[in-house]
Amino acid sequence: MKNSVISRVVILGALAIFGIIGIQAYLLVNTWNAEEKDFQEKVTIALQGVAKQFEKLGSSPPAYNIINQVSSNYWVVNINDVINPRTLEHFLRQELESVGLREDFEYGIYNCDSRKIDYGKYIGYKSVEPKPQPDDRTNLMPTHEEYQQYFGIRFPKHNSQIFSNMRLTLIFSGILLVTILFFLYAISIILRQKRLSEMQKDFINNMTHEFKTPISTIRISTDVFLKSPEIMASPRLSQYANIIQEQNQRLNNQVEKVLQLAKIERGNFKLNLEETDLHQLVHNVQESIRIQVEKQGGTLRCELLASSSTIKADRLHLTNILHNLVDNATKYCKGTPDILLKTQNIDVDRIQLQVIDNGIGISKEDLAKVFEKFYRVPTGDVHDVKGFGLGLFYTKNICDAHGWKISIESEQGKGTTVTIII
Repeated sequence: MKNSVISRVVILGALAIFGIIGIQAYLLVNTWNAEEKDFQEKVTIALQGVAKQFEKLGSSPPAYNIINQVSSNYWVVNINDVINPRTLEHFLRQELESVGLREDFEYGIYNCDSRKIDYGKYIGYKSVEPKPQPDDRTNLMPTHEEYQQYFGIRFPKHNSQIFSNMRLTLIFSGILLVTILFFLYAISIILRQKRLSEMQKDFINNMTHEFKTPISTIRISTDVFLKSPEIMASPRLSQYANIIQEQNQRLNNQVEKVLQLAKIERGNFKLNLEETDLHQLVHNVQESIRIQVEKQGGTLRCELLASSSTIKADRLHLTNILHNLVDNATKYCKGTPDILLKTQNIDVDRIQLQVIDNGIGISKEDLAKVFEKFYRVPTGDVHDVKGFGLGLFYTKNICDAHGWKISIESEQGKGTTVTIII
């Protein structure tokens, strides 16, 4: 995965995470505020009902400023008359339940003599009265200096009740948090794998680069052997020297391919474009590979039908492409290879180059993957095919760098046609 892709994933992922967290926080706050507002409205309506009940009994509460909310869970109500605890408890239960509030509460009545609130009682619907004594509870109900005869009511489990009402929302928020944490973990794994991949690439590239020196030394030594009269005089030694030269060149080609692919992936790959006669280049490739094909009893033919064959290309890489394609056509063949190199003009400024073979073919499932790095098409009972899965990956990247279009058509058992539009 390229660094630019990783950067986009991280940036977009971070933006998505911050956006999701912001939206979720906004929803949670709004839900909390809505629950709080609904609760306060219900309590206010219930306490107004309590004041009216006392008014029916002969009390004379003030015309306004009857109810005062001291805190989020504590209210005081100005009755302006002596309050009976039992009557107050009855009215509080009745009015709170009438608005749908069945939440634990405790009340206290202001004592004019002591100028303190005398703790009344803890009313629990689902829980028992807490262990602290009334004196300790009184400290939780502060006095209100503006009123003379009033009672206070407090809801000690108010916050926990809101949390209970928001249970489903909090569960979904927890799931979302776990999802975000998993995404962050996945991103960290991707970044770590990216670092390991870069280290692996650097190691392979450095190691491959180090191969260049011994390969060059072997090539020079082989050339000396081949020019030696003693070696030339011995058919056996001459054969071994030619084998060394051939295998050394093969190894050098693979090393060059890995190094070029490394340049392409790093983005510092540059083509050496020059005017090239495509037909002449195809003839050169044909001459250099024909012996290899004929060793298997096969044929390598050319049909050069293009009327204008001059193109602008990197001669070295185009030669490598043709070698790769012909080499694949030779290797992936059960019987006698029959390979055709064909050119023709499509229109005024485009040439079609094709490599057609009679090999084992490629299945439809594998056709979509043949240009992937290190991917090798399964060869069935053909077990002598060797390679690294870099040939077509290299070919595709070189074509892309030139701006050419490459495609493959194939049918199992009937051969393969690779088409390059130049």
